[in-house]
Amino acid sequence: MPTATKVKKTTVKKESATKTEDTEKYFYGFGRRKTAIAQVRLYPKRKDIVINGKEFHLYFPVKRTQLTIEAPFKKMKIAEYFGGDVKVLGGGVTAQAEAIRLGISKALLAFNGEFKRRLKRAGYLTRDPRMVERKKYGLKKARKAPQWGKR
Repeated sequence: MPTATKVKKTTVKKESATKTEDTEKYFYGFGRRKTAIAQVRLYPKRKDIVINGKEFHLYFPVKRTQLTIEAPFKKMKIAEYFGGDVKVLGGGVTAQAEAIRLGISKALLAFNGEFKRRLKRAGYLTRDPRMVERKKYGLKKARKAPQWGKR
């Protein structure tokens, strides 16, 4: 009868590019808008913003949404000092951009508490509470009633 030999498996750990980023100090911010949720990590001394693995300008090609995201940096005049990683889920393009803006603002607040007054005055620290109204029973949409017919 043949005997089974035991083979010892060796695993090789891969050095990842994110290993250095994990050891770096970062400032965290969390933002929401409608159904969009954004988790923001800002790293000092880094230039680029990466959103869901894509470069910032590729993820949001429209200039208006790019300006929405860069607004807190421009308000505080520190655009060239920070870069970061952003994970964003749900919502549409504008909702994601505004969620990221809120997350960046909260991360900047974690970096320096003196930024609060200027960011608050610009409206970047306030979560926009507007949500889509739910559809009601018997109606075509949230408030639109079916066409009324006399006969």
